Amino acid sequence: MGHPVRYRDDDPLLGRLRTIALAYPGAEEHVSHGRPMFKAGKLFACWTGMSKDPHGGPMIQHPQAVLVKVDESDRQALEQDERTFLPAYFGAMGWLGLDLTTGPADWDEIAELVDSSYRLIARPTLLRRLEAEGPTVRRG
Repeated sequence: MGHPVRYRDDDPLLGRLRTIALAYPGAEEHVSHGRPMFKAGKLFACWTGMSKDPHGGPMIQHPQAVLVKVDESDRQALEQDERTFLPAYFGAMGWLGLDLTTGPADWDEIAELVDSSYRLIARPTLLRRLEAEGPTVRRG
């Protein structure tokens, strides 16, 4: 039995994330567990997330959120931001979610978070390509 689809393919926020994530060397998108995931060998960004209800209720859905792996040196500052949440299943592996429904999305910040996440997971060959070419926007 498959997972329910947890996103709208025509969501403009997802479109912006795709533009950012797919610009990285080796980046590919696939749908897993009902949501888009971006990989370059390993996972570096996801769209949508869930978090545990602190009062024991059902999972809290974050239908417009970006999930990224974060460097430990950035974690404390990011956790102070009211837009961030500890995503279910991913949080224990060093990931945070950024809920985009809490105010206007800062796409420069999102691009930086995606970049940092990519650099944490990418193989050395991909990092060399990134350093040589930079992220490139795919056309067509």
